[in-house]
Amino acid sequence: MTELLPLPSPYALEISKALEHRIRDEIENSGGWIPFARFMELALYAPGLGYYSAGAAKLGTDPEDGSDFTTAPEMTPLFARALARPIAAILARSAPEILEFGAGSGKLAADLLQELERLDALPTRYALLEVSADLRERQSATLALRVPHLAARLVWLDSMPERIAGVVLGNEVLDAMPVQCIVRQNDSWCERGVGLDHRQALAYAIRPAGKALSTAILAAIPNAAGLPDGYLSEIHGAASAFIHTVVERLVDDGGTTALFIDYGFPAHEYYHPQRNTGTLMAHYRHRAHGDLLRLPGLQDLTAHVDFSAIAAAARNAQGRVLGYASQAEFLIDCGIATLLEGTAGDAARWGPQASALQKLLSEAEMGELFKVIALGKGSVAPPGFVHHDRSDAL
Repeated sequence: MTELLPLPSPYALEISKALEHRIRDEIENSGGWIPFARFMELALYAPGLGYYSAGAAKLGTDPEDGSDFTTAPEMTPLFARALARPIAAILARSAPEILEFGAGSGKLAADLLQELERLDALPTRYALLEVSADLRERQSATLALRVPHLAARLVWLDSMPERIAGVVLGNEVLDAMPVQCIVRQNDSWCERGVGLDHRQALAYAIRPAGKALSTAILAAIPNAAGLPDGYLSEIHGAASAFIHTVVERLVDDGGTTALFIDYGFPAHEYYHPQRNTGTLMAHYRHRAHGDLLRLPGLQDLTAHVDFSAIAAAARNAQGRVLGYASQAEFLIDCGIATLLEGTAGDAARWGPQASALQKLLSEAEMGELFKVIALGKGSVAPPGFVHHDRSDAL
């Protein structure tokens, strides 16, 4: 219930009001309506005002620190240490380079580099592509503190390289890409967008889906014509375009691999008739709620990932799905349980790490909801998918 959300600071409210004013202007200049994908893009990425560009705390483990959500790397270094195993194998048969998209606080990069150093598998270059200026600063500070001796290997990028070799890594990146919101009405598909109500407040409004969106709906949704009126969901055009570009730019050296970790489902689960209200959620101070138009710029907006669409985008770019598994299956294959056993002699470390590991692996927590997908132009799956591979479900 949104009325129970903590109040933002006066400064944060001013930022939100400025962004809302900009969104209103765009709505008025666009004939009274903008697609939800455009609203989401502005709410998250509008320069100087959007959630990822205006200095919000974003990542953390405690709502009292002003953060809104946490991620697996923030919970335990075991996540990165397990992930280092397949990354080391990929680096050994491709190029000694890593490109991480949306590196958050920089903790994943720091933990990975420390573990790769222990494995004698350090990349010669670790590139980070981050759209948020404040997160880029936070990453720089984290890495300077944790791995100062590796500073020469680190580089921050402003755009995606034309040619990508080695490892591409994205943890909880795809869920923050703008989605097109769709709704079934009178046995046809419409697009849900944002307009203004009689009080000039932001409000939902729908229009008939255009030709391009209608085509995308039919391509993405099994039995699209058979879903009932009122069915609400999302189409992942931005994420699909992003994956197409990434895979298109991967070198075909038999080893270069992109690994994406996120929460989501294959299409037959994503568009199940019972999932009739979509997956879009807002995240504010560690509370998830459905009031997406509230406090623009101050809350994260996310949608679950349609992994079938991700697989299709990779194949359309002449790539392959090299592996697809739940996070629990993947991490277990990578030996994360063995890594925990290594802390058993230190009770102060073992307890918190065991608790975090339970969250990462439990079916009721992150273990089943989160998936790992490996994409590339070769034919060899990296470690992590040896005993579990659900690629056929895509």
